[in-house]
Amino acid sequence: MPHPTIRTIGYEAAGFEAFLATLREAGVERVIDVRDLPLSRRAGFSKRVLAASLAAAGIDYVHLKSLGTPKEGRLAARRGDSALFWSIVERRMRTPEAELALQQAAALAAERASALLCLEADPAKCHRRWVADAMAAQFGFAVAHLRVPLK
Repeated sequence: MPHPTIRTIGYEAAGFEAFLATLREAGVERVIDVRDLPLSRRAGFSKRVLAASLAAAGIDYVHLKSLGTPKEGRLAARRGDSALFWSIVERRMRTPEAELALQQAAALAAERASALLCLEADPAKCHRRWVADAMAAQFGFAVAHLRVPLK
């Protein structure tokens, strides 16, 4: 039996309809939000509204805060300090809370086709890549990074 695939998606600069279409095209049935703070200035991407909109589209929503980047990491990323950003991400991901949340993410993604959600459009610059890679290394997932087309 083939290993399940964990997808990742960022919504930066994307409209909600294009985001939703990308999820549907990829067969995503569950979004696993890995933002520490699931709020957004982009319409439709804050936790409550996002969960309701996804539910209306038949897509499950789960927030795993412990897999998110803490505030100091987000600040480092905004300053362009990628070395500090990645060291903060690594430190966070080694906490017992993050390790438990990673196991939860793997169990959820094994049940239904899932995508890890964060803001950053480019997975190479986003901590969700680290989460997906950890799921691949520890649980045998294949990884696919989805890109929302910009109109």
